[in-house]
Amino acid sequence: MNMYFIAQVLPPHLNEQVLQWKWLMQERYGCKVALKSPAHITLVPPFWLDEQFEAALVQDTNTVVAGVAAFTIITNGFSAFKPRTIFIAVEPNAHLDALKKKVDDFFAGKEAYKVKLDRRPFHPHITIATRDLHKKTFAEAWPLFETKAFKEEWTADSISVLRHNKKNWEVFHMATFIS
Repeated sequence: MNMYFIAQVLPPHLNEQVLQWKWLMQERYGCKVALKSPAHITLVPPFWLDEQFEAALVQDTNTVVAGVAAFTIITNGFSAFKPRTIFIAVEPNAHLDALKKKVDDFFAGKEAYKVKLDRRPFHPHITIATRDLHKKTFAEAWPLFETKAFKEEWTADSISVLRHNKKNWEVFHMATFIS
């Protein structure tokens, strides 16, 4: 069995920028969790799947994005889920919301995946530091980010399935939007 999740992965040039902040958090505060995956917006949280179903997962991911048109995603600064998570804020986006709903509806109906959908409202973000950021260090780290600008945009034209390799998350498959 392997662990997988589905996400909108940032383009390489933006991933490199985000990686610099993740490394800063690791060097100053020992935060390593966010370094284990490329910069992304989670669409389906991690789930376990037997390797024999990987081909079906690839096909189903391609199916769910069929007919989805590319759209723009814009970030705007930093925010936090106090006191444990610092992230890059994503501007409200009806296309991203619709994609999240489409993905949720599709995978919720597939018993084989045992996907546990998040019942909280969708709050797209790009994590810089999370579970291993302690309350005390959050108070020290947050001032580094709270007024920092990060206004970027990119075209979302695919979603990715990431697979855990027992150490890190790697892109296993990219499902390109077919419009």
